[in-house]
Amino acid sequence: DFVLVWEEKLRPSKKRRSKQQRERWKRKFLKNLQNAGLLMEKVSTGGFSIHYLKLSAPWEVLVYYAEELCMRAPLQAHPNPDRNSSADLLRKLHIPNVMDQRVPKKPVDYYTCAFRKSKLDRFLGSDARDSYFTNTQRHRIVYEILAQTIYGKRKHAEIGIDRLLNEGVYSAAFPLHEGPFELPNYEVLDDVLNPRQILFRFWAQWRCWYKYQPLDHIREYFGEKVAIYFAWLGFYTAWLLPAAAVGTFVFLAGLFTMGTDMPAQEICDSGVQYLMCPLCDTCGNWNLSEICSMVKVGYLFDHPGTVFFSIFMSFWAVSFLEYWKRKNATLAHHWDCMDFQEEEERPRPEFAARAPCMEQNPVTGLKEPHFPERDRLSRILTGSMAIIIMLCVVMIFLVSVIMYRGIVSTMMYHTGNTVLMTQAGNIANISSSMVNLALILLMSQVYTSLAEKLTKWEMHRTQTQHEDAFTFKVFIFQFVNFYSSPFYVAFFKGSRFVGYPGQYGKLLGMRNEDCGPGGCLIELAQQLFIIMVGKQIVSNIQEFLVPKLKAWHQKRKLAQVRGAQICQEPKRWEEDYELIECEGLFEEYLEMVLQFGFITIFVAAFPLAPLFALLNNWVEIRLDAQKFVCEYRRPVAERAQDIGVWFFILDVLAQLSVIVNAFLIAFTSEFLPRLLYQYEYDSHLHGYVNFTLAYSPPSYVDSNHTMYKAFRDAHGSYTLFYWKLLAIRLGFIIAFEVRRTEAVKIKRERYLAKQALADNQDVLLTVSCDSSPSPGQCQQCTCVSAEQLQ
Repeated sequence: DFVLVWEEKLRPSKKRRSKQQRERWKRKFLKNLQNAGLLMEKVSTGGFSIHYLKLSAPWEVLVYYAEELCMRAPLQAHPNPDRNSSADLLRKLHIPNVMDQRVPKKPVDYYTCAFRKSKLDRFLGSDARDSYFTNTQRHRIVYEILAQTIYGKRKHAEIGIDRLLNEGVYSAAFPLHEGPFELPNYEVLDDVLNPRQILFRFWAQWRCWYKYQPLDHIREYFGEKVAIYFAWLGFYTAWLLPAAAVGTFVFLAGLFTMGTDMPAQEICDSGVQYLMCPLCDTCGNWNLSEICSMVKVGYLFDHPGTVFFSIFMSFWAVSFLEYWKRKNATLAHHWDCMDFQEEEERPRPEFAARAPCMEQNPVTGLKEPHFPERDRLSRILTGSMAIIIMLCVVMIFLVSVIMYRGIVSTMMYHTGNTVLMTQAGNIANISSSMVNLALILLMSQVYTSLAEKLTKWEMHRTQTQHEDAFTFKVFIFQFVNFYSSPFYVAFFKGSRFVGYPGQYGKLLGMRNEDCGPGGCLIELAQQLFIIMVGKQIVSNIQEFLVPKLKAWHQKRKLAQVRGAQICQEPKRWEEDYELIECEGLFEEYLEMVLQFGFITIFVAAFPLAPLFALLNNWVEIRLDAQKFVCEYRRPVAERAQDIGVWFFILDVLAQLSVIVNAFLIAFTSEFLPRLLYQYEYDSHLHGYVNFTLAYSPPSYVDSNHTMYKAFRDAHGSYTLFYWKLLAIRLGFIIAFEVRRTEAVKIKRERYLAKQALADNQDVLLTVSCDSSPSPGQCQQCTCVSAEQLQ
């Protein structure tokens, strides 16, 4: 069921514990495991340098702990139908479903209830003791024993395998995989494959990229927590299909209508009609017709279709989260996790080792390591200052990138090369985006390490509290790290802070940046493409190479130790020890949540974002599947009923995306200025280009009748059109917010409809409980419910 590994000559322990101390702990721990009823068998390899202790739980131990842990036991089997809505739809339409596949050994679905030893004969399959408990249940029971077993003094919280691993007494503790994952070289029936081979054959292989995931098999092998992650990732990827299709359609619509854009035609046909003001302090004047190609490209990301797509994605984000809650509830009910509540958690090993005192736990009544809450709060405040400093470093890097962009643009203008001068803005923007991506990835690594140390220093008692604090720190930093540059381009770069000829704004002695010839949205699209797609490419390369390099290093190290035994066939526990330790799901969730932010918050500027996210996720699912099946040691199966705090973060991003897209369309896009011009002057936008340009003030030294883009008069004051446009922009934001409330109303309507269609008895029960019945009636209702459950 479980394997413990310790190494003697392979490497020295990192902990400052004497060898005699570690041996005393080990002997006492093994003795207590034996007293707990576990069966043990020791195997040594590599000249007795590596020791494997195989643990298994007999029937009496399994039955006792199954009742203690309130494990679910089967009462009656019932059909386990496919639960894919797309499969049902295609079946009704009589369309062949290429995504479907027959996966052998499909887990049987059961009606279950909490296990009771006294009612053993009433449970299904109780006569087959060898197969009554599933492998994941056996692993959970053995791990529970390992986690509760004392190895030193209880008053010092010297308890559990986790702290022994932390102290370096053991090198690893893991449940065994169920055989190899490699498929036989000869033809065999699928039904004779082991569970790991089935997952590899029907899930982890690249050729399964378009197939449904075998979620029941994943849950049976890895537990509900891992299965919920892959269910969410698959559901999210499926929902990206309509978003990617609509986004691609909007982009192609802009491509096909590019030639009909009247402002672009006027710019291309203007010749030397519009002499523009210099773009930098040392640059020369230029003709507006020089940016003809950039204006056409900018139209791809700034046309009426992008407004429609922004509204569509606002409803998409809200609907996605709503339907995921339904899907999650269905899976939680199907996997008996609907009423799951985590057990009272034990103190973390690091917490137990470093806590200064002991106090009684009000829940368990036992004395546990304690850290004063006042000291923890002071450490959290100190850590918050470190976080603020790191965020300031991100802002410094952002300013550095801005200055780099200005310097590169100036250098390009002074080359004298016509091509470089024309494309100076593009070259500067693309190169600075790449530099920004490199800084983002560097800061991500530095801050993740810092956040981990800060969270450990804050001394959170349980693993859940530790993970929540760590998640909050990392997400806040990554949000600023990844999104600060796009926010700057979207809302701070451009004419709002540039000023006008003779009154230009300055930052550190340099003139404030203005958007390039194609507008701010095309620059924002370039930023998003490089940061989002570049991050995905780097992450996928890391996920593909790093586990393989770690596994190669582990195998090479163990091969040197085994020496002469290398020619012998390795045992199952040796093969599993050669694999790398499972690194959890935090990085996987964080990557997808950041991606969700990119495809929702700035989707008005980059309608192709959902398409690139979809392509990435098809690769991501297989990479993660291969890691769990082929490269990770088998993790202990953990129960979970949802994706935890990540759903709250996704909901916040979805709400934020509505506001950001509203401001993006109102203040950065050309949609509203064009719309107002069509209403007041010309419905075909004739003369729009000339209307958006203003002559430089007479006081401007280099005036020479040059022009610049702004709604200003000859003296630099805002025109009446500007104030009308500002009112419309604010009204548009309010209207966009109303659409968000409409989405909430849709959710409420669906909830009420579901309640109305509920079973009459459930409705009557709800009404009777809501009407405050007498104590006798409440007891009667509760009694009946309890009898029915029994």
